[in-house]
Formats: sequence, structure tokens, C-alpha cells
Amino acid sequence: MDRIKEQTSLIFRFVHWPLIARILVIIFVINITFGFLIHYIEPAEFPSIFDGIWWAIVTTATLGYGDYVPVTVTGRSLAIILILFGTGFVTTYFVSLAASAIATQNDYLEGKVDYRGSEHIIVIGWNERVRETLRQINSMSNKPLSIVLIDSTLEKNPLHDQNVHFIKGNPCNDQTLLSANVKSAGFVVISADQSKDEVQADMNSVLTLLAVKGLNPDVYTIAEILTSTQVKNAQRAGADEVIQTNMFTSYVMTNSMMSNGMSNTLLNMLDQLKGSKLKYLEVEKDMIGTTFEKLSNQMLQKKILIIGIKRRGDTMVNPPLYTLIQADDCLLVIKD
Repeated sequence: MDRIKEQTSLIFRFVHWPLIARILVIIFVINITFGFLIHYIEPAEFPSIFDGIWWAIVTTATLGYGDYVPVTVTGRSLAIILILFGTGFVTTYFVSLAASAIATQNDYLEGKVDYRGSEHIIVIGWNERVRETLRQINSMSNKPLSIVLIDSTLEKNPLHDQNVHFIKGNPCNDQTLLSANVKSAGFVVISADQSKDEVQADMNSVLTLLAVKGLNPDVYTIAEILTSTQVKNAQRAGADEVIQTNMFTSYVMTNSMMSNGMSNTLLNMLDQLKGSKLKYLEVEKDMIGTTFEKLSNQMLQKKILIIGIKRRGDTMVNPPLYTLIQADDCLLVIKD
């Protein structure tokens, strides 16, 4: 009884193997079996078992080199059986292999394959702003970045040729975020859903932010918020940075009306690809206690323009020249 159970268990496990693996095992068993049989039927034509197995493999693969050929009626009958059964299994194997490769490729394009990497960037939502953001990120990096795009409206990966892994699904659901391996992500960027009105889009962004932080409280998150009333809620949900798109746009429009051509100037300042990089620099020890004026002159020698100081979360643009640099400050600079 125990032997029957063990045999049944082996058969059950074999039946549940992937189809390609099962066919490959059957092909090997057929070739080895027929190789043994032809060696014992015609030992003169097939001096060793290996010669018989070689003949069986060449026959099932429909290559037919002709270096080993059965001459007896029994041997040729065995060859006919091998051609009828073995060749069919080999053909089925290659057809299944091609179908599996196509199915896997389609699954990747349609966002059905989980991401297994780590320290990657997760971008939630798809629009033209996201497309331009990903273009800038890829252009600035010296090596390919691991980027995962999550969206529920796309039918297939819009950037499959740019090292972007696509996950189709609702980002508010844990399963979608786990498929993107959010627990091992380095950054998460949440873009506002343009298909919804501003209030609904912000509520959806906050809900997504809660889901992300619930699965990975330590991941650095950047959330796009459209209405000022939802900024506090995004911060309460754990956003490390909140981008108020509408406020940025209104500031640019106001400055352009007050000073013609200002929009192009601001774009050039923020365009990382054109060399002028707006960024924060950590204060070094020898800078502590130095006045803003003195430090600005020193940094100009290095082609670095200081335009502000970030202190305890607040940024002072063009502070008084006598302002002293403190240890916990960050310098807002434009650097080539």
C-alpha cells in the first residue's frame, strides 16, 4: 500500500509540472529507451548504447545524418515507431516553447508579471508629465534605472523599450503594490489621475499614499496634489514631499505676466538635462558660522551660485547677507 501511495504521489507531482518540462522529460525517456532497444536489436550497426541514443535523438529531431541506419526489419519497424511518436513529441515541445515565450512576452506587455528587483523607482499613474519625468530620469543616469510603472487604465506598457516594468492594477490595492515589490522600493512617485476631477484625484492620491506607507513606511514618497486643501492630508498620510502642481503653474503664469519671458527662464533653471542643476547641498564643517555673503563669494569661485538656505524645513530665498550658516542648514544652489 505504501509503495502504491508513493507511486501515485510521483505521478501526481509529474502531472503538475509545467507542460514544457513534462514534454522534455518524455522526449528524453523516449530517446534513451529507443537507444537501448536499437543497440540490443542491431549491435553490429549500433556498437554502443550511446550510438543508439545518438541515432534516436537525430531521428526524432528529423535531422537524419545517416551515420547510423537500422538494416533489419525489426530495427526499421522500431525506427518507424520512433518517427511516429518521438518526432511528434519533439514538434510539440518546440511549439509549446514558442507559445510559452510569446505568452510570457504578452504578460510583460500587459502588466501581469510581478517585479522581483529592489531599490527601484515606482511611478503610479500615467500621463504626459510622467512620460517626460521618466525621460529626464533615464537621460540623467549613467546606468539603466529600475523603474516600475503602475496604472489601471493602460492596456499595455507604453515604455516597454525603455527599461520600464509595467504593472496593471489599482494602486490602492495591496496586491497591486506587492506585485510592484513596494516593500523593497527606493522611491514612490504618485501622479494625480487626470481622468478624475481635482478633488477626486487628490482623494485617490492620498488613499494610494496610505496604502504605500502601510506596506513600506520607510520608502521615500513624492505625491502630486492638485488642491491646497488636501496638502495637509497628504502630509498626514506620510508623504515625504508634496508637489502642488496647480500652485507651481500659477506662480509661473504670474511671474510671466510681471516679467515677460520668465517661464522660459524658470524652465531652463529646472531642466536637469541642460546643465544647470537646481539642488540642495549639505553644509560642510568649515562653512558653519560663515555669513551668507562670504560663503556666496567662496562658492562662486567653484561656479556654484547660492540662492537660498533651507533651515528646519523652511527655505529662505536670497536671505540677508549677514545670515550665519548653521550646522543643520542645506544650501539651495544652481550648479553646473
